This record gives sequence, structure tokens and C-alpha cells, in this order.
Amino acid sequence: MTDQEVPTVEHGARPAEPPWPNPLYSWYVVGVLMLAYTNSFIDRQILSLLVEPLRQDLNISDTQVSLLAGLAFTIFYTLMGLPLARLADQSHRRNIIAGGIAGWSVMTALCGAAQNFWHLFLARVGVGVGEATLSPAAFSMISDYFPKQRLARAISVYSMGVYFGVGLALMIGGLIIKLVSAAPPVALPVIGTVHSWQLTFFYVGILGLPVLLLVFTIREPLRRGRAQTTESAHGASIKDLRKFVRINTWTIFWHFTAYSLIGIAIVAYMTWTPTMFIRTYGWDAPTIGLVYGGITFVLGTAGVYTGGFVADWLDRRGRQDAILRATLYGGFAAIPFAVLTPLMPNATLAVIGLAGATFLLAFPQGLPAAALQVISPNALRGQMTALYFLVGSLVASGFGPTFVALVTDYGFGDPNMLRYSMAIVSAVTIPLGLIAVYFSLKPYRLSVERAQSAR
Repeated sequence: MTDQEVPTVEHGARPAEPPWPNPLYSWYVVGVLMLAYTNSFIDRQILSLLVEPLRQDLNISDTQVSLLAGLAFTIFYTLMGLPLARLADQSHRRNIIAGGIAGWSVMTALCGAAQNFWHLFLARVGVGVGEATLSPAAFSMISDYFPKQRLARAISVYSMGVYFGVGLALMIGGLIIKLVSAAPPVALPVIGTVHSWQLTFFYVGILGLPVLLLVFTIREPLRRGRAQTTESAHGASIKDLRKFVRINTWTIFWHFTAYSLIGIAIVAYMTWTPTMFIRTYGWDAPTIGLVYGGITFVLGTAGVYTGGFVADWLDRRGRQDAILRATLYGGFAAIPFAVLTPLMPNATLAVIGLAGATFLLAFPQGLPAAALQVISPNALRGQMTALYFLVGSLVASGFGPTFVALVTDYGFGDPNMLRYSMAIVSAVTIPLGLIAVYFSLKPYRLSVERAQSAR
């Protein structure tokens, strides 16, 4: 039997679910997908180290930088998410992921050819389109490799790619900047004058090639639980999606609201922390890249794994709202670190606070997707993930960096007040997100019960 064949059964009998794949191979698949996610965040995050040379060479403001870091990437990342997720619910998910890696790597390299704000804006849009292929297909695949009691941890390990990616982007980016910063601008045919920050994009774009080759070593898994929905063999219809959303309206509303608000603080930190250290404490880009990259690589990934571990631990003890409850625990602990770290009087204390903030803000990173996989039927998992990203990414990635920039540019009118803008945004968005998590607990438990009954 191939990995796409369904066991035959007698007429009228309920199809028997085949055994789960070998756990070692399942974790290998998660590891490969995590590397792909890591690569996507390297391409996405490298911009945060290049704020100052971008502002100087392109003559742009913090608000325009925030649009490049947020809205340019997010607008098509979210809009393309649903049609690409529907394709993932119907088609070969591994090949979709491979096409996305090729696409975002090329567009990252094209960022290095930008000669003005709009050139770079359009290239960042292309990066978003490519990366929109990954998570809906990856979450759907992981859900077909792991049973419910291990799913939160598996998705959290995949989501560690966010912090591996951000950490490596900062460390590798800082090293590249150090190597090329002394190089004079180079005039190239067609492209024109190329500065050191543009060379950084070229080098980062090349990193996608080995990851692309590795993706072709994993197999497309059997789609499980098809009997629980009315979808055809080609996947659920839009009608199925609307029906599911209508039945689970309050769960979805509070879930999306909660994680979108918390995500604003997470993305704002990732985007502006390097620039805050440069402006407030006088550090250079290679130094903060190495320090923040190392913190993110170690403590960010540890935080994501811990969040999944705590959620699985609560689930084994009978908590049907385990995933959301784990978010509450991590979120409350994160508030003082997120708010106070930018306000520290010296760099040493700020680095200590940043370590705690990074770990705790990473805690819920893998949980929103895991929560949706638990309550969604198989043929809607990709589309529900994309629907979440449509809202969550648009709010968090699209507006998180911009909220901080707007407070800096138009509230304070001083770029050196960036630290206070970061503190204000964290102090508002994280508590509001946790209130939404609390309101989501009861409807989520009802959604879990409905999903279990259907299965």
C-alpha cells in the first residue's frame, strides 16, 4: 500500500484508520519542515538588521521601514494564503512547499536589486507570496503524522523554525554585514549601484537551495479522518468551510483575536529590538545581531518547545482547553519582561530582560495552529490555518511593526524614543490578548467536544 492509498473495506463498513507512521520518520519530517520554516524567517527577518543603512541609502522613515517589514510582506502572504491552503487541502502538499521555497528565495535575492522604496516593497510582496505556501501545507501534513496527544509538541517543534530563523538571520546577517560593510558600492549592469545591504539579500537568498533539495526527501502522508466531513475526494468545499466557521464562530473569533493581539508584541520585538539597541545603547549591527540572534536561537526555540510541552502535559491531565490555557500561563509571565526590557538604564540589564522576554514571548508561538488542528476536520486544516494567518498575520505582522513606528514618528517625533514606543505597544496588546484567550476557553472546549464526537 502506498502512502496515499486508503485500506479497502467491505460495503457499508466504516473505513479503519491505518496505523500511524514510524515516529522516527514522523519527527524527521517535522525536522525538515522546521528547516524550511527557519529559512523562510531568515528571508523575512533579515530586514530588521538593515534598518539604518536602508533609511540612509533610500531616504525613508521608520514608518516606511515598518511597511517593508510588515505590510509589504503580509498583504499578499495573507491574501494568497486561502487559495494556496485550499490547494494544499486538495493536492500534493510537499510539492507545494517546494515551489514556495523556490519562489521566496528568488524574491529575497531580488530585494538586493532594489533601487528605491517601491522596488523593495514589490520584492517583499513576492517574498510573502512564496512563504504563504508553507505553513498551511506543513500543519496539514504534521496533523497526518501525529495523533492528537502529541500534536501540540510536534507543531511547536515545527514552529521553533521561527526562532531558529530569526536567530540565524540576526547572526548570519550580522556576520555578512561585518564582512561587506567596508566594501564600496558596486555598479552592476541593469541593476545599477549595489550597496552592502543589498549584497546581504543576495547571500541570504542563496540559502534556500539546500533546503529545497532536502524537502524532496520527505513523503506525502495519508490524509486521515476523511469520513468525518462531507467533502469529496478532492477536499472540502467553500460551503464546508463556511459551515464549520458558523458552527464554531465564537471559538474562532476569540482565538483569532487573542493570538493576533499577542502577535503584535512578538513581531514588534523581532522587528525593532536590533534598532532599539543601536539607537539607545550605541551598539552596532553585527554586535546586536550576534547577541540577540544567540538569545533568539537558544531561548526562543526553548520557549516554543516549552509551550508545546506544557500544552501536551495539560492535555494528558484531561484539560480540553490545554493549548489555550498554556498560552495564558506564558502570556502573564511575559508582560513585565516585554514592557520593562526596552526601559532598562543600561545594555547589560536590557540583555537580561531580553532573554526573559524572548523565551516567554516564544511560549505561545506554536499553539494557535495546534489549537486549530485539534478542532478542524482533516480536509479543512490547511484552509483554517490560512484563515488564521489571513487575520493573525495581517494584524500582527502587518501592523505590529507599524504601530511602534507610528508612535515613534508621530507620537514622540523622535527616533531615539523607539524604546518607549516598544514598551507602550507591549503594555497594551499583550494584556488585551490574554483577556481574549480567557473568553475563548469555554467555546473552545465545546469545539473540541464536537470534533471528538465527529471522529
